[in-house]
Amino acid sequence: MTIPLSFALQPAGSQKPDTPPKETRKAAIESLGDAHARGSLLEMNSCRNTMISRDAKSTGSSKVSTMIRSRIIAALLAGVMLPATAQAEVSSSARTVASTQTVPPAASATANVKGSSPLTALIAEALENNPEIQAALQEREAARHRISPAGALDDPILEAGVINAPLASSPFNREDMTMKMIGLSQRLPFPGRRGLRQDVAAKDAEAVGYGYQETVNRIVRGIKTAYFDLGLTLEITKLVEKNKLILERFLRIAEGRYEVGQGSQADVLKAQTQVSRMVDELLRLARERPTIEAELIRTLGRNANIAAPIPAPPQLSEEILNLESLRETALTQRPQLLALQSLIARNNKAAELARKNYYPDLDVRMSYGQRDNMLDGARRSDMVTMTMAINLPVWRENKLAPRLAEALALRDQAQNLYQAQRNEITANLRQQVATVEQSFKSAELYQTAILPQARLTVESALAAYRVNRVDFLTLLDSQMTVFNYEISLVTAMASHNKALAEIDLLTGKSPN
Repeated sequence: MTIPLSFALQPAGSQKPDTPPKETRKAAIESLGDAHARGSLLEMNSCRNTMISRDAKSTGSSKVSTMIRSRIIAALLAGVMLPATAQAEVSSSARTVASTQTVPPAASATANVKGSSPLTALIAEALENNPEIQAALQEREAARHRISPAGALDDPILEAGVINAPLASSPFNREDMTMKMIGLSQRLPFPGRRGLRQDVAAKDAEAVGYGYQETVNRIVRGIKTAYFDLGLTLEITKLVEKNKLILERFLRIAEGRYEVGQGSQADVLKAQTQVSRMVDELLRLARERPTIEAELIRTLGRNANIAAPIPAPPQLSEEILNLESLRETALTQRPQLLALQSLIARNNKAAELARKNYYPDLDVRMSYGQRDNMLDGARRSDMVTMTMAINLPVWRENKLAPRLAEALALRDQAQNLYQAQRNEITANLRQQVATVEQSFKSAELYQTAILPQARLTVESALAAYRVNRVDFLTLLDSQMTVFNYEISLVTAMASHNKALAEIDLLTGKSPN
């Protein structure tokens, strides 16, 4: 099921909402007062600040940050009263309300990423330009180049010199054992040690490779989140601007009625307060937008002088998610978990290599000695030497045993980190799946029931006002209710999209 972000205002007579008695309504509104409206706006601003906060960068086995929750609940109405002689002006205002109540689209859902060319293009751009991704790529290449040298023999040693030369005389032919020598030596590790070194390096490279993929997935998640946050900010800005225009018209109506003595000054002051609050909210949004844009530009790897992209109009599609299936996918495909598994295997090999250090290496040496002829011209035979030596690993307590203990400790650490990440991924998946399902249901409810009913209430209030059955406050109250519901709708859609982006990260979904 797909929820497009477009609405049609139904005729006033198609549905007649229940209207509470006038006395009860006035009492409820007056009990709220300006303090309630002020507190509600503060709550809106606080929620907005939460929306623009960003996850700190994390690599390796750092905790997966939780999803940003945005909830905007505002009751911006302070009671205003308007006499019946302003019916024509209010009728015009209500038509303006109806014409501007199409909710602009929020940011696109991850479910539509494949079909969303703007977001797909941004991800491709980040894969090419993001310096963090490029650094992780180079680290992966460096780790791969360490595999082959790890299993190689040490370089042989070439030596040359003169041996058994007498101190009393320099000629090489005076002593039988004086000779010019050249030799070559080679260290041969204990059998199996070279293979273990190469295995350790291979597992290191494998873990770094998974780390690279995890970095890519985190950057992609960051792009999606910033993209959706920017889209939400832009849509809320549009809604606030439209509501400000409506409130300004209501202010003019209140001022006109007050000038002819048919309205109260309180109506004018309350309308002015509401307009000022919309202006303040626009200023707050204008301050927050550069922060979100800067994060998106940074994640894309763009120059700071390049403008941020504008999110494309989306559609929100219903996703059928199976928690157990997602969990199994995450446990088998999440690069972070695979990297920890590689580290466990690496440290097992490292522990086995540490045990091999209890056995000696072998040094093989061959040399050739050339002797000059004797003084009488008789020939002396050249000589060949071959020796073998082993090191004695006797310093076990202060050298070998600590290395083995270190390898075992690192292995246990990786195992514990792996189990901790499994548990955290399972918990986060459960949370994000619930967010996806509930936010979609909320958006669907706003789309199909709450907003149509609220708009019918505006139409009904307008019709009732024309026959002097309701006051201006009721009409304004109805409009502000629609405004708050529209904010709630786009917020629910953004939460849905960001939760899907988080699920992609948790399950190890590749952007390619």
